[in-house]
Amino acid sequence: MPRAEAVSCSIAESNGDCTVFASGPGYVVLAMPPESVPFTAGRLALTHGIGRYIGSFDPDRISDITPFELPSGTFAVRAKRFRGMMEDVDSQKLVREVGALFSIKNSVDLNHPDIVVKMLMSDRVHLFIEEHRTETDLFEKRKVGERPFFSPISLHPKYARALINLTGVKRGGTVLDPFCGTGGIAIEAAEMGMKAIVSDFDPQMVAGTEENINFYGLRLHDSGVMDIGDISELWSDIDAVATDPPYGRSTKTGGEDIDRIYARSFSSISRVLRSGGCAGVVLPHEMDTIEMGLEKLFPQRVHGSLTRYYHIFRK
Repeated sequence: MPRAEAVSCSIAESNGDCTVFASGPGYVVLAMPPESVPFTAGRLALTHGIGRYIGSFDPDRISDITPFELPSGTFAVRAKRFRGMMEDVDSQKLVREVGALFSIKNSVDLNHPDIVVKMLMSDRVHLFIEEHRTETDLFEKRKVGERPFFSPISLHPKYARALINLTGVKRGGTVLDPFCGTGGIAIEAAEMGMKAIVSDFDPQMVAGTEENINFYGLRLHDSGVMDIGDISELWSDIDAVATDPPYGRSTKTGGEDIDRIYARSFSSISRVLRSGGCAGVVLPHEMDTIEMGLEKLFPQRVHGSLTRYYHIFRK
């Protein structure tokens, strides 16, 4: 899911001028216009960092990095294993060897380097100069318990943001959450410069979402209190739908079977989406629909009795 989010954001922010060259455990290498990089970095939720790719090599072929060059300035090399990969490789020895080759043209400064070369040990050793880090503290400040109106059942802000990003919606586009709950998805959409639209059959949830949006100094583009089946009466040509419909024993359904609600949701979502638009829908099990094509599916195990399935549909 982090890799798919990174690619979707890069395509959206570069207006499609993005080419993926390689991907693997913990990384993706792609090309995009330099001016699009800061905007992409500002959107990402599940990526730890973005940097300028230097090159890759196998640990027993250290000489392969000889043609690689760093920009002018002092440097330091920092190593990280992805999920314990390359356990039989001495990371500090590899850092010293890489540093020795780069020090032919650049000076080492371990305390205050001009350039930090990140060395990711994964399927191969990948080198890059980190330029952007994801500000995870901001997500913590927008957690459900930090909002004036909240419910304990809510996506963490970083996953709400990732759900939006997986749809590939552009900044300035319209994002509808027809099961808005306490507004977590709308908050992230508005934070990214999108036009956030919300609805819910429970007026308390819509009012609470408006309160939370105002609390963070953001604004809703539109809102409404209505059943999921009625959303097409108010909206059309929506760029993306991102929603986390209710599930679990405490869910209010008005006596209606929950899977029936999901089926009606797919039909309504398809009607409000523009042609080519995407819907990101989180469900407690896998589902498909004839109204839209399922492009991506990502399971996320929450605890023993709950796995969330992030569905990405395209109309």
